[in-house]
Amino acid sequence: MKLSEFWTAMTTEFGGAYGRVLASDLVLRELGGRTAKEALAAGESPRTVWLALCRETDVPVERRHGAGVPPPRD
Repeated sequence: MKLSEFWTAMTTEFGGAYGRVLASDLVLRELGGRTAKEALAAGESPRTVWLALCRETDVPVERRHGAGVPPPRD
């Protein structure tokens, strides 16, 4: 997942404004207590951040692959 795909997935799943708030304010325990923006700035992969955010916000598994991106292969 590219960074641009991360932001597209955020906007598609949560809406533009709320997605930006989540990225800035929601502390993700599994990423060391950082926000999505902090984790991305620290070099965490967009896919890792996206999946952590999905788990934290209870996004259904069938929508965790991201906007417009097919689910990952097994």
